[in-house]
Amino acid sequence: MMERKGVVAVDGNPLTLLGEEIKIGQTAPEFTALDIALQPVQFSTYKGKVAILVAVPSLDTPVCDTEVRRFNQEAANLGDNVEIITLSMDLPFAQARWCGAAGVDKVATLSDHNMADFGAKYGLLIKELRLLARAVLVVNAEGTVVYSEVLDDITKEPNYNAALGAVKELTA
Repeated sequence: MMERKGVVAVDGNPLTLLGEEIKIGQTAPEFTALDIALQPVQFSTYKGKVAILVAVPSLDTPVCDTEVRRFNQEAANLGDNVEIITLSMDLPFAQARWCGAAGVDKVATLSDHNMADFGAKYGLLIKELRLLARAVLVVNAEGTVVYSEVLDDITKEPNYNAALGAVKELTA
């Protein structure tokens, strides 16, 4: 598998991403991850809708907590044709517990823990930690990536306005 060194860091310490970078204009790769009921979910399930893919290292960290809560709040303003999908390496049980405690109910959470299928296919799997890098991708209803932000340091929050702006352009 391709290795990309120094693309991301944690507190300034460089890390290695596994897999190829996903670029704007590319067809979003199919992947399978587990939902909180341990059922496999394929990305193609969301075809025909605009998808915001939110990759986070772990829901149980302060930045991830803040980020997913923010996207959950924003979901109310995006309409029924937009799906927000958060992916992490957390176990589905932990994701369900966190969502319940945080009141997150408008964002789908999927676990990449079992297969790392999403992380590998989207070039977001951190070799040293077996966690996902922090990233936000917007995929249009036809399955094309129209926005991508991979944070250079996984302790930083994404540019919410840019990602949401890309979604609003697609749904206007």
